[in-house]
Amino acid sequence: MSNSPIDGQVFMLTAAKASVGPGRLSDLLASVQVDLGDGLGTYRREFERVADGDDDGREVFLVPTDHWETVGDRLGFDRRETEAVARAHAEQLRRIGSETDRRDEFETALEIRDAVVIGR
Repeated sequence: MSNSPIDGQVFMLTAAKASVGPGRLSDLLASVQVDLGDGLGTYRREFERVADGDDDGREVFLVPTDHWETVGDRLGFDRRETEAVARAHAEQLRRIGSETDRRDEFETALEIRDAVVIGR
């Protein structure tokens, strides 16, 4: 998962829980990063940024709950693939929350929104 904003442990956790294999998950996450990276300016303008990436080179945004369906449709993912990508991004937000003492805040946010993690 080089150049990915998803940590290795998060990737492994997601791969274990997802209905797609690790190789496919890696490909999906790479495709998503290309797509999301192209729209980073839009994310900065339109969504709440909860991590700025100064320390780790990634930015994290909270987006509407239908966001991953839109991205998955655009990229031709099936439902399981879309859910696996969304899970990886949510788990990464939880990990960042644990590391920054914001886990409760992020858990609450994930009840009504989804997470998007974009590498720079």
